[in-house]
Amino acid sequence: MKKIPTLLSIALLLAACGPKSTIHPANSNQRHPVVSTHKPMPTTTGKCSVPMRRDGGVCYVIVKINGVDMEVIFDTGASDVVISSVEAMFLIKQGKLTEDDILGTSYYQVANGSISSGTVIRLRSVQIGSKSLSDVRATVVDNMEAPLLLGQSALDRFASVSIDYKNNVINIE
Repeated sequence: MKKIPTLLSIALLLAACGPKSTIHPANSNQRHPVVSTHKPMPTTTGKCSVPMRRDGGVCYVIVKINGVDMEVIFDTGASDVVISSVEAMFLIKQGKLTEDDILGTSYYQVANGSISSGTVIRLRSVQIGSKSLSDVRATVVDNMEAPLLLGQSALDRFASVSIDYKNNVINIE
């Protein structure tokens, strides 16, 4: 059991010390390191409706991240897909997140205005309903209780995303 936190620590250390990019808000107008200038489009076409669960004004959906089902907050205000260190450790343990997926570190301004750092990773696949995305930028936050967020690094790859509150579904094209 000690091996998994050690693997994540090593992976985070490698990302922080390696030649990969680090963006500092004080010396750059760039908010995030660039993963790729090409954003592959979803692998399926047409419209799909994804069931959502609402709790206290928050919309939750089930997505498949690197082949693992996870319930995430549908957050159009989040720049990236965000996972906590717990999910990252689980993906590492399952062999679904490797050192090759670590892209670097970055700093983010969170909703309360504070600045936090995170490890930028590449998710090989993110599936939302019948829509599949590859090479999705995500951030691992060093907080075991951080909520999982489905943010713009995935959502902006679709032509259209809308919430149908009456039917509790998210429509994606």
